[in-house]
Amino acid sequence: MQQKSPEQPTALHQRAPTTEFLNLHEIIAKARQNLNQNDWDYIVGGAESETTLRRNRMALDSIAFRPRVLRDVSKIDASVNQLGRKLRLPIVLAPVGALESFHPDGAAPVVRAAREFGVAHMLSSVCEPGLEKIAEAAPDATRMFQLYVRGDETFVDDYVSRAVAGGYAAFCLTVDTAIYSRRERDIAKRFTTAGRRRASGHEFQAALDWRTVKRIKDRFKIPLALKGIATAEDAKVAIEHGVDWINVSNHGGRQLDHGRGSMDVLPEIVDAAAGRAKILIDGSFCRGSDIVKAIAGGADFVGLGRMQCYALAAAGQAGIVRLLELLEDEVKQCLGLLGVRTFAELDRSYLCQAGPVTSPHALSAFPLLKIEDYSY
Repeated sequence: MQQKSPEQPTALHQRAPTTEFLNLHEIIAKARQNLNQNDWDYIVGGAESETTLRRNRMALDSIAFRPRVLRDVSKIDASVNQLGRKLRLPIVLAPVGALESFHPDGAAPVVRAAREFGVAHMLSSVCEPGLEKIAEAAPDATRMFQLYVRGDETFVDDYVSRAVAGGYAAFCLTVDTAIYSRRERDIAKRFTTAGRRRASGHEFQAALDWRTVKRIKDRFKIPLALKGIATAEDAKVAIEHGVDWINVSNHGGRQLDHGRGSMDVLPEIVDAAAGRAKILIDGSFCRGSDIVKAIAGGADFVGLGRMQCYALAAAGQAGIVRLLELLEDEVKQCLGLLGVRTFAELDRSYLCQAGPVTSPHALSAFPLLKIEDYSY
């Protein structure tokens, strides 16, 4: 695909004034307007019955807040210190493959938006324009790199070495994709995504085991994350191998169907880690209140995948920045109404279980959103 210069964006991705998007659901509506059915389904869909996808949202919606009052919340600071940086929000723009489906420059406008606003970015190894080009696009951004293993030890070590040379703050192995899932939205249309068309060497991902984790930790100094941890048992093994970041994830409900929602998994991971590793969580996090719930539950970072795609499709780099501005506003309102001024003041005492009030799906966090073709 011919790349457009980032200095000359298409009319579709010109900087959007802040008045164009006054809330998050307007960003999603604009993305739907700009996307064809295949690319839209790639964002909103999951595996098989999409039960895991829905449970991600159900887990978040089944948590209520326990606010405290009569506390001075006149000054609220939503920033955190992670990966050696002060970041404006505890957010990682999560690794998403084939972002070039949503913008001709792929991940480049995303990492630039992360730098502009002040959050972290994790690049997928199956996203253009690649590791070195993304480092060049935003050399001073807080960047992480995620790898799908498509080769032998030399293949893996080469990517780790390149990430170190490129100034990436952490290296991540995805560990929940040993077998390709059935994406039935695509199968029903006889459609194959660009990422799957390009994929080869998947047998190496299927053969991945803890020996690779040990070798990376033994040979390289870069902090290591594992993306796709869903049990306390695996979290403990990861810590035994010196893993620095545990990414609680079910691939956004796009791999194993009938799994648990990420927020349902988080408590046992936090307890198993016991402060010995940092925790990143992803899985249907859409609103500022979702981010607050995750941090109160013990996570250190929250990954945004689908929301990133909507914003990129809606307005490119400017759309991502506007997404983050709106999320920051929601986060600060939520923190203040809970009676705290910083994320450091939160703990599990601010959360409790409660029955959800909406039927969960990829867009259920936005009841004002009217999109008739959510279901294929």
